[in-house]
Amino acid sequence: MKIGLALEELHRSEAELARELLKISERHKVDHEIFHLARDLAGWSQRHVREISEMAKTYGQDLDPDAGTTHGPVDALVEKGSELVGHLKSPGLLLLRDVREVYIKAAGVSVEWELLAQAAQGIKHKDLLDLAKKNHPDTLRQMRWANSKLKESATQILVS
Repeated sequence: MKIGLALEELHRSEAELARELLKISERHKVDHEIFHLARDLAGWSQRHVREISEMAKTYGQDLDPDAGTTHGPVDALVEKGSELVGHLKSPGLLLLRDVREVYIKAAGVSVEWELLAQAAQGIKHKDLLDLAKKNHPDTLRQMRWANSKLKESATQILVS
């Protein structure tokens, strides 16, 4: 069975999504809606990471339950580069790029939840299916937020 590998990939993707949301929150501090909402949404992914790492033990995987909560040295360099780019570009364009990235990452995570749910149904693993049913809707809400933020902001930012 390759469910352990699927859990590992989902864990990695959720951690990346959490880090991306935290970066956006920090990068757009002046926009209180973005700052607070992105932090809340990152918290959902961080909870998912903890729950996935717990479930992964069943499949022989030892995953870090705190992944997605801190930045490593590479993340710090990427963040600094993004800040420099942000000073050169309009903050609006930076926001569109950032929210687009969240949407794309959340869409990938959504697909992974779907794959895991299908596998759980196939092997009749109720706890795994329950995990997917509980957490996948959060990911769909993250996608909807990013999509609506893009729609709300695109015209004003791109036309101005």
